[in-house]
Amino acid sequence: NRNLNFLTGLRSHELKITLMDWEGQTRYAHYDAFSVGAEADKFPLTLGDYSGNAGDGMAHNNGMRFSTVDQDNDRSSGDCASARKGAWWHVDCTYANLNGLYLRGSYSGDWRGVFWYHWRGWRYSLKHTEMKMRRL
Repeated sequence: NRNLNFLTGLRSHELKITLMDWEGQTRYAHYDAFSVGAEADKFPLTLGDYSGNAGDGMAHNNGMRFSTVDQDNDRSSGDCASARKGAWWHVDCTYANLNGLYLRGSYSGDWRGVFWYHWRGWRYSLKHTEMKMRRL
């Protein structure tokens, strides 16, 4: 996150997230602005306007500080990074978790896999994801 802060703090960037399921279908989410704040502020996420066909899975995370199992910065009474099995910009957990467990497609239980709720739901772990930023 220090590197993301360094890179996105110097100039304006956009973010494109590409998702692929186990059937080979793809979706994307584009944000016309993207930055990660300073470590002293717990690396807050800033996103601009959404476009794409995946659904706005990150709207809920905008403005949130980064949470890990040893740095619980979410708004939940629990620890979302532990419950969701991955560090992320959790709120009261999340609608997107690209750092969850790498499971194969559908699974029982909630929120453990690599998921994008607005496309495949909480109980489907995606095969492939990419987060790509570009300087504007």
